[in-house]
Amino acid sequence: MKIAEIFFSIQGEGKLVGIPSVFIRTSGCNLRCTWCDTPYTSWSPEGESLDIDTIVNRVAEHPTRYVVLTGGEPMIAPGIEELTIALHERSYHITIETAATVWKDVVCDLASVSPKLANSTPWARDAEWAARHEAERINLDVIRRFMTMPDYQLKFVVDAPEDLAEIDALLATLGDIVTSNILLMPQGVTREALDAKALWLAELCKQRGFRFCPRLHIDLFGNTRGT
Repeated sequence: MKIAEIFFSIQGEGKLVGIPSVFIRTSGCNLRCTWCDTPYTSWSPEGESLDIDTIVNRVAEHPTRYVVLTGGEPMIAPGIEELTIALHERSYHITIETAATVWKDVVCDLASVSPKLANSTPWARDAEWAARHEAERINLDVIRRFMTMPDYQLKFVVDAPEDLAEIDALLATLGDIVTSNILLMPQGVTREALDAKALWLAELCKQRGFRFCPRLHIDLFGNTRGT
């Protein structure tokens, strides 16, 4: 499969924030978020073709049992099912970061599901991709399947307070969800942009019982590859 990067860092988002983890970032995505922070896996995908043994061996070089499969969109990577099985057989804890638009029979300990809101659609950037993105960005059946994993989190990228109406509508459609599994994360790739949204977003989390989701890796390293 095409791999953009494999690196050892600190988990910066979600329930496992702060845990040293190996990140396997696949290259290629079926969506085109206007604010995508990894354009080298979506708008201009790059990377090298690696087999599963090579990937697993690179993971084993690092002193952790936590692995994060991310992208791009890892669910469209050829061989993703076999990779998760190989990591599971070696007793790794597997987090999958996905927009949940595509389903594959993967092994997963934590499904980190990030449904893309309307704020992600690149209308001003690329009309052709915007139409495709808008049509595919929400797949309720796939989201529900990921919610049957041993553990899951629904992580929403919030750009403005008005986004909460869309989130509330989606959650109502999905049905009964433990609020502590719902994470709101400010949109931004700089400390300044994140800080500008943090306070009002934290207040919205308090009102609904949702988790506030920081981006610890941005605070620690900035928006740099391999972190």
